[in-house]
Amino acid sequence: MLGLQTALFEGRGGAALEAGSIARVLIETQAGRVWLVRFGLLAILAAFLWSRLHVESSLDWRAARAQAMLLGAAALVPAAAAGHAAAVEPETARAIALDGLHVLGAGVWVGGLLPLALLLWTAAAEPGADARPYAVLAARRFSRLALGVVLVLVATGTLMAIANVGNVAGLVGTAYGRLLLAKLGLVVAALALAAVNRAVHLGRLAGDGPTVGRPAMRRLATFLVGEGLIALAVLAIVATMTVTPPARHEAPTWPFSVRLSFAALEGAPAASARVLIGSQIAVLGLVGLAAGLAIRGRRLPLVAGALVVLGAGVGLALPPLAVDAYPTTYLRPSVPYHAASIASGATLYREHCAACHGAGGAGDAPAGLRLARPPADLRGPHTALHTAGDLFWWLTNGIPEAGMPAFGRELGEEQRWDLVNFLRALSSGYSARGMRPAIEPDRPWLVAPDFTFAVGPTPPRSLREYRGRRTVLLVLYELARARSRLAEIAGRDGTLALLGVEVIAVPVDAAPDAIKRIGPEPRVLFSVVTEGAQAIVTAYHLLAASPHVEFLIDRQGYIRAVTRGSGAAGDLDKTIAEVQRLNEERTAASAPEEHVH
Repeated sequence: MLGLQTALFEGRGGAALEAGSIARVLIETQAGRVWLVRFGLLAILAAFLWSRLHVESSLDWRAARAQAMLLGAAALVPAAAAGHAAAVEPETARAIALDGLHVLGAGVWVGGLLPLALLLWTAAAEPGADARPYAVLAARRFSRLALGVVLVLVATGTLMAIANVGNVAGLVGTAYGRLLLAKLGLVVAALALAAVNRAVHLGRLAGDGPTVGRPAMRRLATFLVGEGLIALAVLAIVATMTVTPPARHEAPTWPFSVRLSFAALEGAPAASARVLIGSQIAVLGLVGLAAGLAIRGRRLPLVAGALVVLGAGVGLALPPLAVDAYPTTYLRPSVPYHAASIASGATLYREHCAACHGAGGAGDAPAGLRLARPPADLRGPHTALHTAGDLFWWLTNGIPEAGMPAFGRELGEEQRWDLVNFLRALSSGYSARGMRPAIEPDRPWLVAPDFTFAVGPTPPRSLREYRGRRTVLLVLYELARARSRLAEIAGRDGTLALLGVEVIAVPVDAAPDAIKRIGPEPRVLFSVVTEGAQAIVTAYHLLAASPHVEFLIDRQGYIRAVTRGSGAAGDLDKTIAEVQRLNEERTAASAPEEHVH
Protein backbone atom coordinates (compact mmCIF):
# COMPACT_ATOMS: atom_id res chain seq x y z
CA MET A 1 0.00 0.00 0.00
CA LEU A 2 2.88 2.38 0.75
CA GLY A 3 4.31 1.74 -2.71
CA LEU A 4 0.94 2.40 -4.32
CA GLN A 5 0.54 5.65 -2.39
CA THR A 6 4.04 6.69 -3.44
CA ALA A 7 3.22 6.02 -7.09
CA LEU A 8 0.03 8.08 -6.78
CA PHE A 9 1.79 11.00 -5.06
CA GLU A 10 4.64 11.01 -7.60
CA GLY A 11 2.35 10.44 -10.59
CA ARG A 12 4.41 7.55 -12.01
CA GLY A 13 4.42 3.83 -11.35
CA GLY A 14 8.20 3.47 -11.06
CA ALA A 15 8.24 5.62 -7.92
CA ALA A 16 6.81 2.69 -5.94
CA LEU A 17 10.23 1.00 -6.17
CA GLU A 18 12.43 4.04 -5.57
CA ALA A 19 13.80 4.44 -2.05
CA GLY A 20 14.10 8.22 -2.39
CA SER A 21 10.47 8.62 -3.46
CA ILE A 22 9.26 6.37 -0.66
CA ALA A 23 11.36 8.32 1.86
CA ARG A 24 9.84 11.60 0.67
CA VAL A 25 6.34 10.22 1.12
CA LEU A 26 7.18 8.91 4.59
CA ILE A 27 8.65 12.21 5.78
CA GLU A 28 6.76 14.91 3.88
CA THR A 29 3.16 13.63 3.76
CA GLN A 30 0.58 12.96 6.44
CA ALA A 31 -0.08 9.51 4.98
CA GLY A 32 3.61 8.68 5.31
CA ARG A 33 3.86 9.91 8.89
CA VAL A 34 0.76 7.90 9.81
CA TRP A 35 2.37 4.85 8.19
CA LEU A 36 5.47 5.31 10.37
CA VAL A 37 3.37 5.59 13.53
CA ARG A 38 1.27 2.54 12.71
CA PHE A 39 4.12 0.27 11.79
CA GLY A 40 6.14 1.45 14.75
CA LEU A 41 3.28 0.32 16.99
CA LEU A 42 3.00 -2.96 15.07
CA ALA A 43 6.73 -3.55 15.56
CA ILE A 44 6.32 -3.04 19.31
CA LEU A 45 3.34 -5.41 19.29
CA ALA A 46 5.30 -8.04 17.36
CA ALA A 47 8.19 -7.81 19.82
CA PHE A 48 5.77 -8.07 22.74
CA LEU A 49 4.11 -11.18 21.30
CA TRP A 50 7.45 -12.77 20.39
CA SER A 51 8.87 -12.41 23.89
CA ARG A 52 8.38 -15.25 26.35
CA LEU A 53 6.31 -13.89 29.21
CA HIS A 54 6.29 -15.77 32.51
CA VAL A 55 2.75 -15.07 33.64
CA GLU A 56 1.89 -16.66 36.97
CA SER A 57 -1.18 -14.76 38.24
CA SER A 58 -4.51 -14.22 36.50
CA LEU A 59 -4.03 -10.48 36.92
CA ASP A 60 -0.75 -10.58 35.00
CA TRP A 61 -2.43 -12.75 32.35
CA ARG A 62 -5.18 -10.19 31.87
CA ALA A 63 -2.71 -7.28 31.85
CA ALA A 64 -0.56 -8.91 29.16
CA ARG A 65 -3.53 -9.51 26.87
CA ALA A 66 -4.95 -6.04 27.53
CA GLN A 67 -1.60 -4.55 26.55
CA ALA A 68 -1.59 -6.57 23.33
CA MET A 69 -5.14 -5.47 22.51
CA LEU A 70 -4.35 -1.82 23.20
CA LEU A 71 -1.29 -1.95 20.95
CA GLY A 72 -3.35 -3.58 18.21
CA ALA A 73 -6.10 -0.98 18.52
CA ALA A 74 -3.55 1.84 18.59
CA ALA A 75 -2.06 0.51 15.34
CA LEU A 76 -5.47 0.27 13.65
CA VAL A 77 -7.09 3.59 14.53
CA PRO A 78 -4.45 6.01 13.09
CA ALA A 79 -5.18 4.66 9.60
CA ALA A 80 -8.20 6.97 9.59
CA ALA A 81 -5.91 10.01 9.69
CA ALA A 82 -4.38 9.01 6.35
CA GLY A 83 -7.63 8.23 4.52
CA HIS A 84 -10.51 10.16 3.02
CA ALA A 85 -11.74 11.16 6.48
CA ALA A 86 -8.75 13.49 6.83
CA ALA A 87 -10.03 15.52 3.86
CA VAL A 88 -13.58 16.00 5.17
CA GLU A 89 -14.37 19.61 5.99
CA PRO A 90 -15.27 21.34 8.18
CA GLU A 91 -15.60 18.59 10.83
CA THR A 92 -12.32 16.80 10.09
CA ALA A 93 -11.70 15.58 13.65
CA ARG A 94 -15.20 14.10 13.86
CA ALA A 95 -14.75 12.32 10.54
CA ILE A 96 -11.39 10.86 11.59
CA ALA A 97 -12.88 9.69 14.91
CA LEU A 98 -15.79 7.98 13.13
CA ASP A 99 -13.49 6.34 10.61
CA GLY A 100 -11.15 5.18 13.36
CA LEU A 101 -14.05 3.68 15.30
CA HIS A 102 -15.25 1.98 12.11
CA VAL A 103 -11.81 0.48 11.45
CA LEU A 104 -11.51 -0.67 15.06
CA GLY A 105 -14.95 -2.31 14.96
CA ALA A 106 -14.14 -4.08 11.71
CA GLY A 107 -10.88 -5.31 13.20
CA VAL A 108 -12.64 -6.74 16.26
CA TRP A 109 -15.30 -8.52 14.17
CA VAL A 110 -13.15 -9.81 11.33
CA GLY A 111 -10.14 -10.51 13.52
CA GLY A 112 -12.12 -12.86 15.76
CA LEU A 113 -13.62 -15.04 13.00
CA LEU A 114 -10.74 -17.34 12.09
CA PRO A 115 -9.39 -17.86 15.65
CA LEU A 116 -12.90 -18.80 16.80
CA ALA A 117 -13.30 -21.15 13.81
CA LEU A 118 -9.99 -22.83 14.68
CA LEU A 119 -11.08 -23.26 18.32
CA LEU A 120 -14.40 -24.80 17.24
CA TRP A 121 -12.70 -27.24 14.85
CA THR A 122 -10.31 -28.28 17.59
CA ALA A 123 -13.17 -28.77 20.06
CA ALA A 124 -15.24 -30.71 17.50
CA ALA A 125 -12.48 -33.28 16.97
CA GLU A 126 -12.41 -36.48 19.03
CA PRO A 127 -9.42 -35.43 21.18
CA GLY A 128 -10.90 -31.96 21.81
CA ALA A 129 -13.27 -32.82 24.65
CA ASP A 130 -11.44 -30.61 27.15
CA ALA A 131 -11.74 -27.59 24.85
CA ARG A 132 -15.49 -27.90 24.20
CA PRO A 133 -16.77 -25.91 27.22
CA TYR A 134 -14.35 -23.11 26.39
CA ALA A 135 -15.36 -23.18 22.73
CA VAL A 136 -19.05 -22.86 23.64
CA LEU A 137 -18.31 -20.01 26.05
CA ALA A 138 -16.10 -18.22 23.50
CA ALA A 139 -18.71 -18.56 20.73
CA ARG A 140 -21.44 -17.09 22.93
CA ARG A 141 -19.27 -14.20 24.07
CA PHE A 142 -18.13 -13.46 20.53
CA SER A 143 -21.75 -13.48 19.32
CA ARG A 144 -22.73 -10.86 21.90
CA LEU A 145 -19.65 -8.78 21.13
CA ALA A 146 -20.18 -9.03 17.37
CA LEU A 147 -23.78 -7.84 17.70
CA GLY A 148 -22.64 -4.64 19.40
CA VAL A 149 -19.77 -4.19 16.94
CA VAL A 150 -22.13 -4.54 13.96
CA LEU A 151 -24.33 -1.78 15.37
CA VAL A 152 -21.26 0.45 15.66
CA LEU A 153 -20.21 -0.42 12.10
CA VAL A 154 -23.65 0.39 10.72
CA ALA A 155 -23.81 3.74 12.53
CA THR A 156 -20.28 4.89 11.68
CA GLY A 157 -20.50 3.53 8.13
CA THR A 158 -23.71 5.44 7.49
CA LEU A 159 -22.25 8.71 8.76
CA MET A 160 -19.07 8.25 6.73
CA ALA A 161 -21.07 7.43 3.59
CA ILE A 162 -23.00 10.68 4.02
CA ALA A 163 -19.71 12.58 4.33
CA ASN A 164 -17.96 10.92 1.38
CA VAL A 165 -20.86 10.21 -0.98
CA GLY A 166 -23.45 12.85 -0.20
CA ASN A 167 -26.43 11.67 -2.23
CA VAL A 168 -27.89 8.90 -4.36
CA ALA A 169 -26.28 10.29 -7.50
CA GLY A 170 -22.84 9.92 -5.94
CA LEU A 171 -23.71 6.39 -4.82
CA VAL A 172 -24.77 5.04 -8.24
CA GLY A 173 -23.00 7.46 -10.56
CA THR A 174 -19.35 7.36 -9.42
CA ALA A 175 -16.67 4.70 -9.12
CA TYR A 176 -16.41 5.28 -5.37
CA GLY A 177 -20.16 4.92 -4.92
CA ARG A 178 -20.31 1.68 -6.89
CA LEU A 179 -17.44 0.26 -4.85
CA LEU A 180 -19.38 1.19 -1.72
CA LEU A 181 -22.45 -0.63 -3.08
CA ALA A 182 -20.34 -3.72 -3.75
CA LYS A 183 -18.95 -3.50 -0.22
CA LEU A 184 -22.45 -3.19 1.23
CA GLY A 185 -23.61 -6.22 -0.76
CA LEU A 186 -20.79 -8.35 0.67
CA VAL A 187 -21.38 -7.01 4.18
CA VAL A 188 -25.07 -7.95 3.92
CA ALA A 189 -24.05 -11.47 2.87
CA ALA A 190 -21.69 -11.71 5.85
CA LEU A 191 -24.41 -10.47 8.19
CA ALA A 192 -26.81 -13.06 6.77
CA LEU A 193 -24.30 -15.81 7.61
CA ALA A 194 -23.83 -14.31 11.07
CA ALA A 195 -27.60 -14.28 11.60
CA VAL A 196 -27.82 -17.97 10.65
CA ASN A 197 -24.98 -18.74 13.04
CA ARG A 198 -26.67 -16.91 15.90
CA ALA A 199 -30.17 -18.25 15.25
CA VAL A 200 -29.38 -21.86 14.32
CA HIS A 201 -25.93 -23.10 15.29
CA LEU A 202 -25.11 -21.18 18.46
CA GLY A 203 -27.91 -22.73 20.49
CA ARG A 204 -26.91 -26.26 19.50
CA LEU A 205 -23.31 -26.05 20.65
CA ALA A 206 -24.16 -27.24 24.17
CA GLY A 207 -26.21 -30.19 22.90
CA ASP A 208 -25.24 -33.86 23.10
CA GLY A 209 -21.63 -34.07 21.98
CA PRO A 210 -21.54 -36.79 19.30
CA THR A 211 -24.99 -36.12 17.80
CA VAL A 212 -25.64 -32.38 18.23
CA GLY A 213 -22.81 -30.36 19.81
CA ARG A 214 -19.82 -31.47 17.73
CA PRO A 215 -21.62 -31.36 14.35
CA ALA A 216 -22.91 -27.88 15.26
CA MET A 217 -19.35 -26.80 16.07
CA ARG A 218 -18.12 -28.03 12.68
CA ARG A 219 -20.94 -26.28 10.83
CA LEU A 220 -20.43 -23.06 12.80
CA ALA A 221 -16.69 -23.16 12.09
CA THR A 222 -17.40 -23.61 8.37
CA PHE A 223 -19.78 -20.66 8.38
CA LEU A 224 -17.22 -18.55 10.23
CA VAL A 225 -14.64 -19.34 7.56
CA GLY A 226 -17.22 -18.25 4.98
CA GLU A 227 -17.66 -14.98 6.86
CA GLY A 228 -13.89 -14.58 6.92
CA LEU A 229 -13.57 -15.08 3.15
CA ILE A 230 -16.29 -12.50 2.55
CA ALA A 231 -14.47 -10.16 4.93
CA LEU A 232 -11.28 -10.57 2.88
CA ALA A 233 -13.21 -9.57 -0.25
CA VAL A 234 -14.56 -6.54 1.64
CA LEU A 235 -11.02 -5.56 2.64
CA ALA A 236 -9.94 -5.76 -1.01
CA ILE A 237 -12.75 -3.38 -1.97
CA VAL A 238 -11.85 -1.06 0.92
CA ALA A 239 -8.23 -0.98 -0.26
CA THR A 240 -9.46 0.08 -3.71
CA MET A 241 -11.72 2.73 -2.18
CA THR A 242 -8.79 4.30 -0.33
CA VAL A 243 -7.13 5.19 -3.67
CA THR A 244 -10.41 6.21 -5.38
CA PRO A 245 -11.58 9.84 -5.09
CA PRO A 246 -14.68 10.14 -2.87
CA ALA A 247 -17.97 10.50 -4.70
CA ARG A 248 -18.55 13.94 -3.20
CA HIS A 249 -15.55 15.25 -5.17
CA GLU A 250 -16.42 13.59 -8.48
CA ALA A 251 -18.93 14.45 -11.21
CA PRO A 252 -21.59 11.70 -11.12
CA THR A 253 -22.95 10.14 -14.30
CA TRP A 254 -26.60 9.25 -13.66
CA PRO A 255 -27.17 5.73 -15.05
CA PHE A 256 -30.99 5.75 -15.23
CA SER A 257 -33.49 7.40 -17.55
CA VAL A 258 -35.66 8.61 -14.66
CA ARG A 259 -35.22 10.00 -11.17
CA LEU A 260 -37.57 10.64 -8.27
CA SER A 261 -38.43 14.21 -7.33
CA PHE A 262 -41.13 15.74 -5.14
CA ALA A 263 -40.99 18.74 -7.47
CA ALA A 264 -43.08 16.66 -9.88
CA LEU A 265 -46.04 17.05 -7.50
CA GLU A 266 -46.17 20.85 -7.72
CA GLY A 267 -49.51 21.84 -9.23
CA ALA A 268 -50.64 18.20 -9.43
CA PRO A 269 -53.13 17.51 -6.60
CA ALA A 270 -54.19 14.11 -7.99
CA ALA A 271 -50.59 12.89 -8.08
CA SER A 272 -49.99 14.25 -4.57
CA ALA A 273 -52.99 12.33 -3.26
CA ARG A 274 -51.76 9.14 -4.92
CA VAL A 275 -48.31 9.50 -3.37
CA LEU A 276 -49.84 10.15 0.06
CA ILE A 277 -52.10 7.08 -0.15
CA GLY A 278 -49.30 4.88 -1.48
CA SER A 279 -46.90 6.00 1.24
CA GLN A 280 -49.44 5.17 3.95
CA ILE A 281 -49.96 1.71 2.47
CA ALA A 282 -46.18 1.23 2.38
CA VAL A 283 -45.91 2.25 6.04
CA LEU A 284 -48.61 -0.31 6.87
CA GLY A 285 -46.56 -2.93 5.03
CA LEU A 286 -43.43 -1.99 6.99
CA VAL A 287 -45.32 -2.29 10.28
CA GLY A 288 -46.63 -5.69 9.21
CA LEU A 289 -43.14 -6.79 8.21
CA ALA A 290 -41.73 -5.77 11.60
CA ALA A 291 -44.56 -7.61 13.36
CA GLY A 292 -44.03 -10.71 11.22
CA LEU A 293 -40.33 -10.81 12.08
CA ALA A 294 -41.06 -10.34 15.78
CA ILE A 295 -43.77 -13.02 16.08
CA ARG A 296 -42.52 -16.60 16.13
CA GLY A 297 -45.71 -18.34 15.09
CA ARG A 298 -46.93 -18.05 11.47
CA ARG A 299 -43.96 -15.88 10.60
CA LEU A 300 -43.80 -16.84 6.91
CA PRO A 301 -47.39 -15.91 5.93
CA LEU A 302 -47.20 -12.67 7.92
CA VAL A 303 -43.93 -11.63 6.28
CA ALA A 304 -45.18 -12.61 2.82
CA GLY A 305 -48.40 -10.63 3.26
CA ALA A 306 -46.52 -7.61 4.59
CA LEU A 307 -44.16 -7.68 1.60
CA VAL A 308 -47.13 -7.73 -0.78
CA VAL A 309 -48.67 -4.71 0.98
CA LEU A 310 -45.31 -2.92 1.00
CA GLY A 311 -44.82 -3.58 -2.71
CA ALA A 312 -48.32 -2.33 -3.51
CA GLY A 313 -47.71 0.90 -1.59
CA VAL A 314 -44.38 1.52 -3.27
CA GLY A 315 -45.86 0.74 -6.68
CA LEU A 316 -48.63 3.26 -6.06
CA ALA A 317 -46.46 6.04 -4.60
CA LEU A 318 -43.34 6.08 -6.79
CA PRO A 319 -44.59 6.51 -10.40
CA PRO A 320 -45.94 10.06 -9.88
CA LEU A 321 -42.53 11.09 -8.52
CA ALA A 322 -40.66 9.90 -11.62
CA VAL A 323 -39.27 12.57 -13.95
CA ASP A 324 -36.95 12.25 -16.93
CA ALA A 325 -33.25 12.13 -16.14
CA TYR A 326 -30.02 12.25 -18.13
CA PRO A 327 -26.37 11.32 -17.58
CA THR A 328 -25.61 14.93 -16.58
CA THR A 329 -28.66 15.39 -14.34
CA TYR A 330 -26.55 15.57 -11.17
CA LEU A 331 -23.46 17.06 -12.78
CA ARG A 332 -21.99 19.83 -10.66
CA PRO A 333 -21.66 23.07 -12.68
CA SER A 334 -18.08 24.04 -13.37
CA VAL A 335 -19.01 27.76 -13.41
CA PRO A 336 -20.21 29.44 -10.17
CA TYR A 337 -23.55 31.23 -9.88
CA HIS A 338 -21.94 34.60 -10.42
CA ALA A 339 -23.19 37.87 -11.88
CA ALA A 340 -20.47 37.83 -14.54
CA SER A 341 -21.56 34.36 -15.65
CA ILE A 342 -25.23 35.40 -15.69
CA ALA A 343 -24.40 38.48 -17.78
CA SER A 344 -22.43 36.35 -20.22
CA GLY A 345 -25.35 33.93 -20.37
CA ALA A 346 -27.73 36.81 -21.11
CA THR A 347 -25.64 37.76 -24.14
CA LEU A 348 -25.55 34.16 -25.36
CA TYR A 349 -29.29 33.86 -24.83
CA ARG A 350 -29.97 36.87 -27.04
CA GLU A 351 -27.72 35.45 -29.75
CA HIS A 352 -28.86 31.81 -29.75
CA CYS A 353 -32.16 31.41 -27.90
CA ALA A 354 -34.28 34.56 -28.04
CA ALA A 355 -35.41 33.94 -31.64
CA CYS A 356 -37.55 31.02 -30.40
CA HIS A 357 -38.00 31.58 -26.67
CA GLY A 358 -38.52 35.33 -26.86
CA ALA A 359 -36.53 38.19 -25.39
CA GLY A 360 -38.05 37.65 -21.95
CA GLY A 361 -38.03 33.84 -22.06
CA ALA A 362 -41.82 33.52 -22.31
CA GLY A 363 -41.66 31.24 -25.38
CA ASP A 364 -43.61 33.76 -27.44
CA ALA A 365 -41.19 34.58 -30.28
CA PRO A 366 -42.64 34.19 -33.81
CA ALA A 367 -40.02 31.62 -34.84
CA GLY A 368 -40.84 29.48 -31.83
CA LEU A 369 -44.56 29.55 -32.43
CA ARG A 370 -44.00 27.89 -35.81
CA LEU A 371 -42.35 24.83 -34.24
CA ALA A 372 -44.16 21.50 -33.86
CA ARG A 373 -44.04 21.96 -30.10
CA PRO A 374 -44.14 25.52 -28.73
CA PRO A 375 -41.02 26.49 -26.75
CA ALA A 376 -41.24 26.29 -22.98
CA ASP A 377 -41.81 29.37 -20.86
CA LEU A 378 -38.38 29.63 -19.27
CA ARG A 379 -39.52 32.10 -16.62
CA GLY A 380 -41.92 29.87 -14.72
CA PRO A 381 -41.64 26.78 -12.54
CA HIS A 382 -40.74 24.65 -15.58
CA THR A 383 -37.08 25.68 -15.30
CA ALA A 384 -36.95 25.33 -11.51
CA LEU A 385 -38.29 21.75 -11.71
CA HIS A 386 -35.17 20.62 -13.57
CA THR A 387 -31.61 20.40 -12.32
CA ALA A 388 -28.78 22.44 -13.75
CA GLY A 389 -27.49 19.19 -15.24
CA ASP A 390 -30.79 18.69 -17.09
CA LEU A 391 -30.51 22.14 -18.65
CA PHE A 392 -26.88 21.49 -19.54
CA TRP A 393 -27.85 18.23 -21.27
CA TRP A 394 -30.51 19.94 -23.38
CA LEU A 395 -28.17 22.76 -24.34
CA THR A 396 -25.50 20.24 -25.29
CA ASN A 397 -27.62 17.67 -27.14
CA GLY A 398 -30.77 19.61 -28.01
CA ILE A 399 -34.34 18.28 -27.97
CA PRO A 400 -34.85 16.92 -31.50
CA GLU A 401 -38.55 16.12 -31.08
CA ALA A 402 -39.20 19.74 -30.05
CA GLY A 403 -37.04 21.28 -32.75
CA MET A 404 -34.40 22.56 -30.32
CA PRO A 405 -30.89 22.40 -31.84
CA ALA A 406 -27.82 21.10 -30.03
CA PHE A 407 -25.22 23.66 -29.00
CA GLY A 408 -22.56 21.20 -27.83
CA ARG A 409 -20.25 21.98 -30.75
CA GLU A 410 -21.14 25.62 -31.19
CA LEU A 411 -20.73 26.68 -27.56
CA GLY A 412 -17.96 25.73 -25.17
CA GLU A 413 -18.66 24.04 -21.83
CA GLU A 414 -18.22 27.27 -19.87
CA GLN A 415 -20.59 29.11 -22.22
CA ARG A 416 -23.26 26.46 -21.74
CA TRP A 417 -22.94 26.77 -17.96
CA ASP A 418 -23.24 30.55 -18.35
CA LEU A 419 -26.54 29.96 -20.13
CA VAL A 420 -27.67 27.64 -17.33
CA ASN A 421 -26.87 30.31 -14.74
CA PHE A 422 -28.81 32.89 -16.78
CA LEU A 423 -31.85 30.60 -17.03
CA ARG A 424 -31.72 29.95 -13.30
CA ALA A 425 -31.65 33.68 -12.56
CA LEU A 426 -34.48 34.28 -15.04
CA SER A 427 -36.66 31.63 -13.38
CA SER A 428 -35.74 32.86 -9.88
CA GLY A 429 -36.78 36.38 -10.83
CA TYR A 430 -40.17 35.15 -11.98
CA SER A 431 -40.62 33.29 -8.68
CA ALA A 432 -39.52 36.40 -6.75
CA ARG A 433 -41.92 38.80 -8.46
CA GLY A 434 -44.07 38.87 -5.32
CA MET A 435 -41.18 39.58 -2.94
CA ARG A 436 -41.82 42.73 -0.91
CA PRO A 437 -39.83 45.18 1.29
CA ALA A 438 -40.76 43.13 4.38
CA ILE A 439 -38.91 39.89 5.02
CA GLU A 440 -40.59 36.53 5.48
CA PRO A 441 -39.28 35.40 8.89
CA ASP A 442 -37.12 32.27 8.88
CA ARG A 443 -37.79 31.56 5.21
CA PRO A 444 -34.65 32.22 3.15
CA TRP A 445 -34.90 30.78 -0.37
CA LEU A 446 -33.76 33.27 -3.03
CA VAL A 447 -30.01 32.93 -3.54
CA ALA A 448 -28.15 36.18 -4.19
CA PRO A 449 -25.78 35.70 -7.14
CA ASP A 450 -22.22 36.41 -6.14
CA PHE A 451 -20.48 39.35 -7.77
CA THR A 452 -17.10 41.06 -7.84
CA PHE A 453 -16.77 44.83 -7.63
CA ALA A 454 -14.30 47.59 -6.99
CA VAL A 455 -14.69 51.07 -5.53
CA GLY A 456 -12.27 53.50 -7.14
CA PRO A 457 -8.66 52.37 -6.78
CA THR A 458 -9.37 49.90 -3.95
CA PRO A 459 -8.77 46.17 -4.48
CA PRO A 460 -11.71 44.15 -5.88
CA ARG A 461 -14.12 42.61 -3.38
CA SER A 462 -16.94 40.09 -3.70
CA LEU A 463 -20.37 39.69 -2.16
CA ARG A 464 -19.28 36.30 -0.85
CA GLU A 465 -16.75 37.97 1.45
CA TYR A 466 -19.62 39.32 3.58
CA ARG A 467 -21.05 35.84 4.28
CA GLY A 468 -21.38 35.24 7.99
CA ARG A 469 -20.20 38.79 8.74
CA ARG A 470 -22.57 41.49 7.55
CA THR A 471 -25.99 42.06 6.03
CA VAL A 472 -25.77 43.75 2.62
CA LEU A 473 -28.11 46.44 1.30
CA LEU A 474 -27.56 46.37 -2.47
CA VAL A 475 -28.89 49.53 -4.14
CA LEU A 476 -29.29 49.72 -7.93
CA TYR A 477 -29.90 53.39 -8.71
CA GLU A 478 -30.33 55.97 -11.47
CA LEU A 479 -28.57 59.08 -10.19
CA ALA A 480 -30.99 61.58 -11.71
CA ARG A 481 -33.89 59.98 -9.83
CA ALA A 482 -32.19 58.58 -6.75
CA ARG A 483 -30.10 61.48 -5.38
CA SER A 484 -32.58 62.10 -2.55
CA ARG A 485 -32.68 58.39 -1.65
CA LEU A 486 -28.88 58.18 -1.63
CA ALA A 487 -28.80 61.23 0.64
CA GLU A 488 -31.29 59.54 2.97
CA ILE A 489 -29.16 56.38 3.15
CA ALA A 490 -25.99 58.43 3.64
CA GLY A 491 -27.61 60.30 6.51
CA ARG A 492 -28.32 57.01 8.33
CA ASP A 493 -25.07 55.30 7.38
CA GLY A 494 -23.87 55.24 10.99
CA THR A 495 -27.05 53.53 12.19
CA LEU A 496 -26.83 50.96 9.40
CA ALA A 497 -23.18 50.27 10.21
CA LEU A 498 -24.01 49.70 13.89
CA LEU A 499 -26.65 47.16 12.81
CA GLY A 500 -24.04 45.31 10.75
CA VAL A 501 -25.20 46.51 7.33
CA GLU A 502 -22.86 47.06 4.40
CA VAL A 503 -24.37 49.37 1.76
CA ILE A 504 -23.27 48.74 -1.83
CA ALA A 505 -24.63 51.22 -4.39
CA VAL A 506 -24.49 50.28 -8.07
CA PRO A 507 -25.22 52.81 -10.86
CA VAL A 508 -27.45 51.19 -13.48
CA ASP A 509 -25.54 52.98 -16.25
CA ALA A 510 -22.32 51.36 -14.94
CA ALA A 511 -20.52 54.71 -15.05
CA PRO A 512 -16.84 54.29 -14.08
CA ASP A 513 -16.87 57.82 -12.60
CA ALA A 514 -19.97 57.17 -10.48
CA ILE A 515 -18.41 58.63 -7.32
CA LYS A 516 -17.42 61.83 -9.11
CA ARG A 517 -20.92 62.19 -10.55
CA ILE A 518 -22.51 62.09 -7.10
CA GLY A 519 -20.39 65.07 -6.10
CA PRO A 520 -19.81 66.48 -2.61
CA GLU A 521 -23.47 66.28 -1.67
CA PRO A 522 -24.73 64.01 -0.35
CA ARG A 523 -21.60 63.03 1.54
CA VAL A 524 -21.43 59.32 0.73
CA LEU A 525 -19.32 57.02 2.91
CA PHE A 526 -20.73 53.71 1.69
CA SER A 527 -19.41 51.75 -1.31
CA VAL A 528 -20.28 53.09 -4.76
CA VAL A 529 -19.30 50.56 -7.42
CA THR A 530 -17.05 51.87 -10.19
CA GLU A 531 -15.96 48.53 -11.65
CA GLY A 532 -18.14 45.43 -12.20
CA ALA A 533 -21.43 47.36 -12.18
CA GLN A 534 -22.67 46.18 -15.57
CA ALA A 535 -22.66 42.48 -14.62
CA ILE A 536 -24.35 43.24 -11.29
CA VAL A 537 -27.10 45.28 -12.95
CA THR A 538 -27.72 42.64 -15.63
CA ALA A 539 -27.96 39.80 -13.10
CA TYR A 540 -30.01 41.58 -10.44
CA HIS A 541 -32.44 43.20 -12.85
CA LEU A 542 -33.46 39.65 -13.77
CA LEU A 543 -34.50 39.21 -10.13
CA ALA A 544 -36.32 42.55 -9.87
CA ALA A 545 -36.64 45.00 -12.76
CA SER A 546 -37.31 48.57 -11.64
CA PRO A 547 -35.78 52.04 -12.18
CA HIS A 548 -34.60 51.87 -8.59
CA VAL A 549 -34.39 48.65 -6.60
CA GLU A 550 -32.89 47.71 -3.25
CA PHE A 551 -32.07 44.14 -2.21
CA LEU A 552 -31.67 43.22 1.45
CA ILE A 553 -29.25 40.27 1.55
CA ASP A 554 -28.79 38.40 4.82
CA ARG A 555 -25.52 37.13 6.26
CA GLN A 556 -26.07 33.69 4.76
CA GLY A 557 -26.28 35.04 1.22
CA TYR A 558 -30.05 35.00 0.60
CA ILE A 559 -32.14 37.90 -0.71
CA ARG A 560 -34.76 38.45 1.97
CA ALA A 561 -36.53 41.64 0.88
CA VAL A 562 -36.85 43.71 -2.30
CA THR A 563 -37.83 47.38 -2.42
CA ARG A 564 -38.86 48.66 -5.85
CA GLY A 565 -39.43 52.35 -6.56
CA SER A 566 -38.51 55.43 -8.49
CA GLY A 567 -35.54 56.40 -6.34
CA ALA A 568 -37.28 59.12 -4.38
CA ALA A 569 -36.62 59.39 -0.66
CA GLY A 570 -38.75 57.01 1.34
CA ASP A 571 -39.06 55.73 4.85
CA LEU A 572 -35.65 54.23 5.61
CA ASP A 573 -36.89 53.34 9.09
CA LYS A 574 -38.84 50.45 7.51
CA THR A 575 -35.65 49.04 6.01
CA ILE A 576 -33.87 49.44 9.36
CA ALA A 577 -36.74 47.61 11.07
CA GLU A 578 -36.34 44.69 8.63
CA VAL A 579 -32.60 44.60 9.35
CA GLN A 580 -33.36 44.36 13.06
CA ARG A 581 -35.74 41.47 12.37
CA LEU A 582 -32.98 39.71 10.43
CA ASN A 583 -30.56 40.24 13.31
CA GLU A 584 -33.04 38.60 15.68
CA GLU A 585 -33.40 35.49 13.52
CA ARG A 586 -31.69 32.28 14.47
CA THR A 587 -29.40 31.12 11.68
CA ALA A 588 -31.13 27.94 10.57
CA ALA A 589 -30.45 27.71 6.84
CA SER A 590 -26.96 26.87 5.64
CA ALA A 591 -25.24 29.25 3.28
CA PRO A 592 -26.08 28.58 -0.38
CA GLU A 593 -23.49 26.80 -2.48
CA GLU A 594 -21.67 28.79 -5.12
CA HIS A 595 -23.06 26.57 -7.89
CA VAL A 596 -26.71 26.19 -8.88
CA HIS A 597 -28.28 22.72 -8.81
